Amino acid sequence: MNSKTHPATQPAEEQERRYPAAQLREQIVAVLQAWGMSAAHAEVTARLMVQTDLLGVDSHGISMLPHYDRLRGKGLVVAAEPVRVRRFGATSLWDGQAGLGHPVAHAAMQDAISQARLHGIAFAGVRNSHHFGAAGVYARLASEAGLIGIVTSSAKGVLVVPTRASVPVLGTNPIAWAVPAGEGRDDVVLDIATSTSAANKVRVRALRDQPIPAGWVVDEGGQPVEDPQAAHARLFERQGGGLTPLGSNETLASHKGYGLGLFAQIVGASLNGGAFAAATAADPSLADAPANIGHSFIVIDPAALVGLGAFTDSVAGMADFLHGVVPADPELPVLVPGDLEAAHWRERQAGGVPLPGLLVEQLRAVSTRAGVPFVLNPVD
Repeated sequence: MNSKTHPATQPAEEQERRYPAAQLREQIVAVLQAWGMSAAHAEVTARLMVQTDLLGVDSHGISMLPHYDRLRGKGLVVAAEPVRVRRFGATSLWDGQAGLGHPVAHAAMQDAISQARLHGIAFAGVRNSHHFGAAGVYARLASEAGLIGIVTSSAKGVLVVPTRASVPVLGTNPIAWAVPAGEGRDDVVLDIATSTSAANKVRVRALRDQPIPAGWVVDEGGQPVEDPQAAHARLFERQGGGLTPLGSNETLASHKGYGLGLFAQIVGASLNGGAFAAATAADPSLADAPANIGHSFIVIDPAALVGLGAFTDSVAGMADFLHGVVPADPELPVLVPGDLEAAHWRERQAGGVPLPGLLVEQLRAVSTRAGVPFVLNPVD
């Protein structure tokens, strides 16, 4: 496309600006409340979305707002009030009432945290939910409380092509773990899609017109798709092909990502009454039905076992050992999961969150349609 008529093809440095996190929160809250979400749920959702952006997970923060706008009236009930429908021992089951996943996921994880303090371990399941952002922000709620957090989820999008298959069957079905490393230290946090890349990372690259790394997206013949607009079309406009499982191809052990994605579906959805999106998508009569995404939250209290101090000392010791390993490239030190996100957090708290120009215009349009002021002003 001609760069004069398509802003996404402009150089990233010409279109990307930084914006204060507080303004992002204000904009999200205003839009969500205009859509009918309660003030309390809007504040929780905005806080989680902006935390995601501050951590550098640009694919799951404010960039999702235009997508949520498109989902309204297509199975997403923004004004939903989640409810706990069952309690058995240290377990609970929640119903998201077809609303955005952030409020119900936050409530379920907080419940699991409380129950883990009483019982040593707890499980909270969610059904009838929708997209809940980044799984890691919920796992971090536990680690910030001195507990171990484990999160998994199903997804609405049928985007991942199983090993040896020619068509997508699974969602990106994320898994996240978070553990405390002790006072004054960054938590160790792993937050991954079970696909080689999350679908929304392809969306963000398309916004920035950045090439797609070979092995993220394949066509119906299994060949890599590297053009960002073509890859976006294959994922979001149903033009064939899809995302690869973690590992990319069978030679590089994509069966492992495929298996992880399947078990994330089973534990995140089947266990809680959530849907299998591929089966739902195959029924045209359910095109605008609620997504019925499932999430699962497991919390373990180290104090019930080895003790919190001994546990965090062990985690910190391993992290220090790994940081001290001689790197293959002196310019690229060995990291532990969560290091990059912690660095992004500190840098973006001080300097603002970078947003592509195309996304800013999309957010402006969303705000206009919602009838709320557009409050984003760049800091640079």
